[in-house]
Amino acid sequence: MRVGVLGSGTVGTQVIRLLLEQADDFAARSGARLEITGVAVRDVDAPRDEAVPRQLLTDDAESVATSNDIVIELIGGIEPARTLILAAFESGASVITGNKALIAAHGPELYAAAAAANTDFYYEAAVAGAIPVVYALRESMAGDRVTSVLGIVNGTTNYILDEMSTKGLSFDAALAAAQELGYAEADPTADVDGLDAAAKAAIIASLAFHTRVGMDDVEVEGIRSVTADDIREAHASGCELKLLAIAQRVSSEPDGVEGISVRVHPALVPADHPLASVHGGFNAVLVDAEAAGRLMFYGQGAGGAPTASAVLSDVVAAAAHRVNGGQAPRESSYADLPILAPEQALTRYQIQLRVADAPGSLAAVAQVFADYDVSINSVRQASYVDVGDELALVTIVTHAAPVSRLEAAVDGLRAQERVAEVVSTRRVEGL
Repeated sequence: MRVGVLGSGTVGTQVIRLLLEQADDFAARSGARLEITGVAVRDVDAPRDEAVPRQLLTDDAESVATSNDIVIELIGGIEPARTLILAAFESGASVITGNKALIAAHGPELYAAAAAANTDFYYEAAVAGAIPVVYALRESMAGDRVTSVLGIVNGTTNYILDEMSTKGLSFDAALAAAQELGYAEADPTADVDGLDAAAKAAIIASLAFHTRVGMDDVEVEGIRSVTADDIREAHASGCELKLLAIAQRVSSEPDGVEGISVRVHPALVPADHPLASVHGGFNAVLVDAEAAGRLMFYGQGAGGAPTASAVLSDVVAAAAHRVNGGQAPRESSYADLPILAPEQALTRYQIQLRVADAPGSLAAVAQVFADYDVSINSVRQASYVDVGDELALVTIVTHAAPVSRLEAAVDGLRAQERVAEVVSTRRVEGL
């Protein structure tokens, strides 16, 4: 069976190495010997790993895309990846990719092209590296009703926040450490601004809720604004601060219509929550379903070898289908649930206030929350910050409520004469 590879970066190199080194194993697993016929690269003369035989290199990407039984796309980005994948489908090839940005932007077009060609489209590596989240949602959970997915799906940001939490580093220092170790790119925008996680959240939500969800449907906030004070306050509250991708099936207010909330943002999670103990560059995803209950997937979410593992599992599946018959699951978007506006999302807030240190202040603050129909879960006065004799630093955690009501309550607090300052607001998940 002829295999073409588009791209020979970190992941592509590992895919090629493993396909060549373990050729007999892959032949036994898939039912056919997998022969790499070409590796498309931008510059065939550029230095590269010895694992990639130079005789396979070519700059004719279109030929690689259209002359093979299986095409592995590892270029990344939108173009020329999109055009090459569509050409591969038109030629009848099965396609495997790890390109989350492309799927989040053009998923329906790619699914339709695969269906029209009656061939396979696999993308396990697009969401969480070696962790089989796509397979779980697309196939293992096909007989269940998923209610929510909560995950750490970007290893770079998790490493940065973990360094800030465990070593007391500033954001800039933690980012520099991540770049030095290769966790973060020279331009870390896609990671630290949440865009990478948002693309993965869109894919997760599409699979979990059988509804087309794109990047524009995801509310996104990155971690650039996270400070050492935020980390310290999280610890004082018995929490860790993580960048979460969240997809939930919820009923909107006031009409109670069921819809989907999809968002990426920093959030506090209790120290005893499973996601609080995910350290370094690791990823973890929690899936809640009506029948199965809670499932957790944990492992390496990036890196050449882990991501290659996910790519190669798709290669084996696609090859086996071509040998024995069968096909990958098609797009499932029958539910067509509405995407709720960001203000309709259900969440909790942790709000830190400087208030007048006098009798009646807490009652006045509590009345503001009551005015906006927001229930208070806990109140704590910070003892580690000296704000003077006239002010107290108070941290309030709410019960779950729509963002619209929570934001209205925050505005009400700013207008309350006993509140000197709303110092910060952070979302809380997992309580």
